Amino acid sequence: MNLIARLAEVAKQLPNKEAYWFEGKSCTYGELDAAIAKFSSGLYHMGIRKGDHVALLVGNSPYFVIGLYGALRLGATVIPINPIYTLDEISYILTNGDVKTVIAYDQLVPLFAQMQERLPLLERVIICETPEGKAKGISLQGKMKSFAEVLQSGDMDFQGPKLADDDIAVILYTSGTTGKPKGAMLTHKNLYSNAQDVANYLKINENDRVIAALPMFHVFCLTVALNAPLMNGGTVMIVPKFSPAKIFNIAREQKATIFAGVPTMYNFLYQYEGGSADDFRTLRLCISGGSSLPVALLQNFEKKFQVMISEGYGLSEASPVTCFNPLDRPRKPGSIGTSIINVENKVVNEFGEEVPVGEVGELVVRGPNVMKGYYKMPEETAHVLRDGWLYTGDLARMDEEGYFYIVDRKKEMIIVGGYNVYPREVEEVLYSHPDVVEAAVIGAPDPDYGETVKCFVVSKNPQLTEEMLTEYCRQHLAKYKVPSSIEFLDELPKNTTGKILRRALKEQFIASKS
Repeated sequence: MNLIARLAEVAKQLPNKEAYWFEGKSCTYGELDAAIAKFSSGLYHMGIRKGDHVALLVGNSPYFVIGLYGALRLGATVIPINPIYTLDEISYILTNGDVKTVIAYDQLVPLFAQMQERLPLLERVIICETPEGKAKGISLQGKMKSFAEVLQSGDMDFQGPKLADDDIAVILYTSGTTGKPKGAMLTHKNLYSNAQDVANYLKINENDRVIAALPMFHVFCLTVALNAPLMNGGTVMIVPKFSPAKIFNIAREQKATIFAGVPTMYNFLYQYEGGSADDFRTLRLCISGGSSLPVALLQNFEKKFQVMISEGYGLSEASPVTCFNPLDRPRKPGSIGTSIINVENKVVNEFGEEVPVGEVGELVVRGPNVMKGYYKMPEETAHVLRDGWLYTGDLARMDEEGYFYIVDRKKEMIIVGGYNVYPREVEEVLYSHPDVVEAAVIGAPDPDYGETVKCFVVSKNPQLTEEMLTEYCRQHLAKYKVPSSIEFLDELPKNTTGKILRRALKEQFIASKS
């Protein structure tokens, strides 16, 4: 079984059921499956074949859903890319990913015109029209065709070639902590198994209406808010861009049952004065991932909106989900939960040996969701895939009931005079202060201690001082963990999913000192 075959099954069983909702318009499963078949057939008529690489540079829209599933039905490998990336970022992924065909918003046509010489492999660009389109008058030497033309030229009964479990379905370029992004190769089995296991674990069914406000080109949304609901007949409510006002409005008017977001989104929703528990009255579950959710924020959010947040964990290389807080047992605040169905997690030392309960080590994962490897990077693949296990690079511990806790990124641990300080534990204390909106902690070079703790904070109280916040930390942290300096900012740098970028803060800090 794979995503394409399962979606076709759902379309036969529930042809008139709403598959997705987008800006006031609905599409049934029968209509969606027909559109996917036609688009896939249209790609075939253009000369695209099984194994060809197709890049998808569109945001949350029907273009993404039909483009992704249409290319997968054809047996092509899809490379989703953030459409707001710079010319250099896009060019690198298209070149490294050996992309022959691009499906992109029309606003990006000028960019492709500039990149033509850099992209000798690029044979065709399929343009997705938008109200702000800029494609008119620009020539790509006969390479352009509109999304609508491809769709109209296709055959509704097109089935596509036979797909093997081990065929590469998607290559996701991970931002990583250093160097150029790496392309995680996810097979049809990887994606289908994780989508189905997540759907079953979270009991997603045809009555669920899932808000997809996270970017679909990111694996969290791709699996949890798009693929998982479609596998079990749910409805996906596609939100082009996150805003608290829009989320509250859609949740209320469309009777949403599930919302998936990253901690920053939950913070914005919590801080937004126009939202109430009544807006979320139909929600049965909120899902958090992407980075650790501060316990204080989790508790404040649940108290204000009367809805449970289930925190989970995943990474691109695992399609992505490995853990979730279970729905049939007590949820543990601060925990990423237990291993999901068919996936195994454990905590190991530097020799790959499992550590005792409660001890900190590296989290490793195995299961049908673990990637095939990094595209054209055998050494990096060998480093993270060892003896059937994926080494995540995250420090974690497990309690006696099998619940896992992420302590921090292995590479972001701060060592103060030989003592380990995990940024997250300091951030948890900062978030518990009533005037702190956001916080990030990095290690700053220190001639005496090697490193000291440096904090960046966004506060809603202009009267809050560094001295007041430092004193607050002294009451809750061991002396060596107390920040040596706290800097107040208007906002913290974030990536496209809203994850706070500690690395960017560290680079800015180092640059300011040089």
